[in-house]
Amino acid sequence: MNCIIIDDDASARLIIRQLCKNTELVIKEEFSSAIEAIKYLNSNSIDVAFLDIHMPTFSGFDFIKTLKTPLKVILTTSDKNFALEAFEFNCVVDYLLKPIGIERFQKSIDKLSSLSSVNLLVENEEVENKDFIFVNIDKRLVKINIPEILLIEARGDYISIRTDQKSYVVHSTLKKIDKKLPSDLFLRIHRSYIINTTEIIDIEDNSVLIKKHVIPISRSHKTELIKRLNLL
Repeated sequence: MNCIIIDDDASARLIIRQLCKNTELVIKEEFSSAIEAIKYLNSNSIDVAFLDIHMPTFSGFDFIKTLKTPLKVILTTSDKNFALEAFEFNCVVDYLLKPIGIERFQKSIDKLSSLSSVNLLVENEEVENKDFIFVNIDKRLVKINIPEILLIEARGDYISIRTDQKSYVVHSTLKKIDKKLPSDLFLRIHRSYIINTTEIIDIEDNSVLIKKHVIPISRSHKTELIKRLNLL
C-alpha cells in the first residue's frame, strides 16, 4: 500500500518512516504541511496517510474534512483527548499516541491489513458477499450475519442495527447500508427505518410488527411494502 506522512515535526516523520520499513507499506512522500499534502493528493493515488492532528494553520481534522477521494488515515499525536472525535470520521483506522512503540505500531498495521481484506460498512464500497457485513465498533471489526438483521434505525449520524440477540450502533447512514443489503430481503419503509421483510409478524394501519418492535410505515413506502407481501 502506498502511504504518505503528514507531520510538522521532522523527527516524528523519520520515526514513522523507520517503523514502516519492515511492513508492506511504501512511503511515497512526506509533508510538514497538510495543505501541501492536499495538493499532492490532487494528482497522486495514495492508500494510507499517517497524519498528525496538531499542525500550524491547517490541522489534521481540517485535512480529513477536505478529502475527496477514499483514503485510510492513521492519526499520530501526543494528545489523547481527541480519540472520540477522531473515530467519528469513517476514514480513521487507528489513533496512535506518541511516542509510538513498535508493538503498538504493528497492531495498527495489522488492523489496516484486515480492513483492506474485507468489505466494510463504514466504507463506500459495495458488498459482494450477501451473507454478512463487517462494521467498525469501538475500534473492532464485528461480523453481522445479514439474514439475522431484523431492522435498522437511523439515529442522527448513526444507525442502530438490531438482531434478535443484540443491537449495534454504527457511525453510518441508512443510505449507505441500504446499498449493501439484498433487496429481496430488506425494504426501507420509513425515512428512519429499514426492515427485514421476512421477519414481519403483522401489519396494522401505518405500522408493522417485527418481533416485539413496532415500526412506523410512511405513506410513500406503504405501497411498495404491500407489493412485496405474499398476499392470499
